[in-house]
Amino acid sequence: MRKYVILGVQGSGKGTQAAMLADDLGMVHIAFGDIFRWNVKHHTKLGAQVRRTMAGGLLISDDLVEAVVRQRLSDHDWNYGFIIDGFPRNERQAGFFLESYDIDGVIHLDLPDSEVRRRVLARRLCSGCGMDYNLIASSPGQAGRCDVCGAALVTREDDTQEALAVRLREYHEKTNPVLDIFRRKEYVVTIDARPGKDAVQQEIRKKLGLPPFPAREPASPS
Repeated sequence: MRKYVILGVQGSGKGTQAAMLADDLGMVHIAFGDIFRWNVKHHTKLGAQVRRTMAGGLLISDDLVEAVVRQRLSDHDWNYGFIIDGFPRNERQAGFFLESYDIDGVIHLDLPDSEVRRRVLARRLCSGCGMDYNLIASSPGQAGRCDVCGAALVTREDDTQEALAVRLREYHEKTNPVLDIFRRKEYVVTIDARPGKDAVQQEIRKKLGLPPFPAREPASPS
């Protein structure tokens, strides 16, 4: 059984790398941001709590986050292990996690702030179906239009220079102490997140001593 945490700034590819690792090695990818968003969308009791908190301009409390983590990991659907994405976000959450669970490693995706800005500010969202695009890596066939439904692509409300500067500052202030806690346990492997996703995945596996990422079949000539 393999159990990992993946940490990285917005735009570093955490979700992509976690999913690649989990899909190939039979682990469960647990993305806590997705769990909170699902509950908000489906109007659950938890979703109502999150919505009220966010409407008040407050952060979701550590008590609530830890309760959700405890509940999710109690499902025990991770027979071959898990990779956690979106947690822990601060020192208290890191302490709670290490006291409650054992892990095999922490994957830290390192990305310079300048590259974060380049990637995040290139993101677009379909105003119709909600499909995600990135003008660097996944541009639509017709500029400004969704390939799926044809609706206009828009910039996310919080993807502005000003909002991103705030998020980066908060990330560094909160995540650096978390990494220090994990480093004291000798758990952390740091990966340069700038190369392509396959190269990053291969480096993750190399540093963790995992089987190499399977080579992709070359495309057949048309």
